[in-house]
Amino acid sequence: MEIMSSKRTPRFAYQIGAVGEPEHDDRALYREALADARLLQETGYDAAWMVEHHFSDYYPQPNPLLFLSHVAAACPGLGLGTSVMVLPWYEPVRFAEDLAMLANLSEGELHIGMGRGTAKSEYDAFGIGMETARDRFRETWEFTRRAMVGDAFTFAGRYATLTEPTRIRPAFGNRRPNFYGAIGSVESGGIMADLGLPPLCLSSFPDAILRKILDTWRSRSAAAGHPTDVTFPISIKCFVAETDAEAREQALRYLPEFFALQVRHYQSDDAPWGNIEGYQQFNRMFANLRRLSDPANLDGYLAQNLVGSPETVARRVQEIAELGFNYFVISNATYGVPRAVRHATIRLFAEEVIPRVRGMAVAA
Repeated sequence: MEIMSSKRTPRFAYQIGAVGEPEHDDRALYREALADARLLQETGYDAAWMVEHHFSDYYPQPNPLLFLSHVAAACPGLGLGTSVMVLPWYEPVRFAEDLAMLANLSEGELHIGMGRGTAKSEYDAFGIGMETARDRFRETWEFTRRAMVGDAFTFAGRYATLTEPTRIRPAFGNRRPNFYGAIGSVESGGIMADLGLPPLCLSSFPDAILRKILDTWRSRSAAAGHPTDVTFPISIKCFVAETDAEAREQALRYLPEFFALQVRHYQSDDAPWGNIEGYQQFNRMFANLRRLSDPANLDGYLAQNLVGSPETVARRVQEIAELGFNYFVISNATYGVPRAVRHATIRLFAEEVIPRVRGMAVAA
């Protein structure tokens, strides 16, 4: 099935994070993320999204739902998103309750990206076997979907059991989030389709693979009778400046340390996934991280992402939109990137890139 460009108007969000100058402590880093969220609301972005990670400098933000509840109070009406909540690390009942609380405390639209997680060190710290990840993900999603109905229900799972009819409180009511499933391979596009979850993709895949993921997802979703005209988000790195050269210089200054942090966080040099069921492909996928920590090897990555002047970045956004994506979660909030650099990209993207992209859509 060929993917056609979505008729939906592209929407734009920004992934905030506990990042800033290296000398900042965690309290200061959290305030950096809040400052970014306030600017997003001021400049008209759709939402602030946030990732989940534990125990390292690679985004030390272990509870996105808790953080986003604070953002909801600081920025009433701003949309909120996660990319992603790592479902296997959560007890299903508690996850559904926490999510229902955020839904009731917030006013903006909610986008809940969910995934299995990849860092073996995090699984080990929680005492959870990675081989159980897919089953845990599926069960937590099934429980959450059932809880959103709003009535009392029983549930018999491996990781959650309700023997007496129980109603989750607070009730979601009409505050049901948009849900997405993180994609780590073409195969996972089909898995998420079977679960009724639109795919949440990363720009680290080449365009041909991104198109194949959406092809696979749409084909499987149509076969299952699920809607296929949905929101297709993509998370993508973005450095935009007045000139291509200036944006490239920024990306080459900050991205190598971002990849070096990933090497340490995921222990990718050690290929820790071995023959763990469902994770074998990550030994190959993460083998490239060490190379990307060298600026000399970043040309391909920069071309796949959004790096350049407003005109250059708008053209690249249009190329990705033509693959079928209609929701862009941009970010240059990585380790060491100071507020001035983050905010310059946030403002320039809102003021010059988004109008260009929407002008291209009208012309088409």
